[in-house]
Amino acid sequence: MPPQPRPPEPSQATAPAADGRHGHAGHGHGLPAGPGADEALTGADGSGRRRVVVVLAAILVPLTVVLIAAMIALWPSGSHRELSLADPYGTSQGVSMVTGTVTAVQPRDCGPEVGTVETPGGGMVGDPAAAQVQCVDAVMDPDGGGTDRALVPIPSSISASMDVWVGDRLKALDLSGLPGGEAQGQAGQSDFVFVDFERTVPVVLLALLYALVVVAVARWRGLRAVVGLGLAFAVMFVFMIPALLEGGPPLWVGLVGCCLIMLVVLYFAHGFSLRTTTALLGTLIGLALTAVLALWGTDAAYLTGLGDEYSYILATVAPEVRLSGIVLCGLLVAGLGVLNDVTITQASAIWELRAANPLAGRRELFGSGMRIGRDHIASTVYTIAFAYAGAALPVLMVVSLYDRSLWDTLMSGELVEEIVRILVGSIGLVLAIPVTTAIAVAVATTVQAGGAGAGTVPAPAPVRAPRPSR
Repeated sequence: MPPQPRPPEPSQATAPAADGRHGHAGHGHGLPAGPGADEALTGADGSGRRRVVVVLAAILVPLTVVLIAAMIALWPSGSHRELSLADPYGTSQGVSMVTGTVTAVQPRDCGPEVGTVETPGGGMVGDPAAAQVQCVDAVMDPDGGGTDRALVPIPSSISASMDVWVGDRLKALDLSGLPGGEAQGQAGQSDFVFVDFERTVPVVLLALLYALVVVAVARWRGLRAVVGLGLAFAVMFVFMIPALLEGGPPLWVGLVGCCLIMLVVLYFAHGFSLRTTTALLGTLIGLALTAVLALWGTDAAYLTGLGDEYSYILATVAPEVRLSGIVLCGLLVAGLGVLNDVTITQASAIWELRAANPLAGRRELFGSGMRIGRDHIASTVYTIAFAYAGAALPVLMVVSLYDRSLWDTLMSGELVEEIVRILVGSIGLVLAIPVTTAIAVAVATTVQAGGAGAGTVPAPAPVRAPRPSR
């Protein structure tokens, strides 16, 4: 009698999916990935969805009401409008601002001041001969006529940083209307003072290119994201900044404002769905954790907020503003972007993993999501650190010249604020990843169509051995 063939052993590769359709290597194909995964996981009867919607609504609706009530309570009274600063480029009688195009560039003598720095005692240090700077005068054709030729001396600090070319657009103050004006043509004299470059055209072009690229790649979702960004800045300039100027509590103004921004931006950009709601809940928890860390870090590290000239101006104009509180509020705002990034990514990753493998249990799903999250943590921590380092690069260069140890440099008032900002933001987003992943796993497995997803593979149907041939 010839040997009987062994019946094939059951395996996950041939096990039917929970809905009766076959999967491959445990990855079912009954649920689509992508934007439709939310609806596909919900199921036709929606029983799981209804349970989750009720729970999430019971959390988010009262929270939204509390946020709106808090915003109304903290809403600025309008007294901040009495605070004002003179326009640094403002003009007085006999002085006017002109804008024009450079038609020629002429070299001039820089004088003895280039390459030297005045010390607090009134002395001068540096070597003027070592400064490789070519000072120039720009011949400008003012817009609108009236003045045929305007000779604008370019400051040596500008010449050292940026070359002035024919065709550049400049802003300058016209002093010819003052008594003793009309110095054009006199040796070394000019009635015009350089103010700034005119940047309207390149900045507008970059903004249009940014919007075009975002919309072209992300389509309608990208357009909604750009509009949501505008709404976020509206919350900042209409509510948060005026409230801070009037001496409002920085912690609550920052926390309420940031939560409202995320509430608007997430739903506006990603639509109303369980996936977006999951990301929002993780974001709000991450913001609360960041606020606690920022509150402790600002006080423990003695962050005074007097790190630049604008802080001193603010302290003079609005003495009721506590600058250390502004630092605290800034820590919350600085972490919004990356926090939103990691939470929406984790929620979307769990949804896609669940759609690709409906049979995965909660522990397996959480582990897969955290593997994605760990990769995201590594890259995002670098992003935060390098973004702040790039923004503070001139400060880093200056403090590196001081004759003191590296540790004293890092603990100086110029740098410690940036260091605390990096640490607080990084800790907040790292803690938000497992929180968001756990919430997304609980929601995704609960709304699975037909209640499938317990992680058990149904037993295969018995296979009969072929009858031996005679």
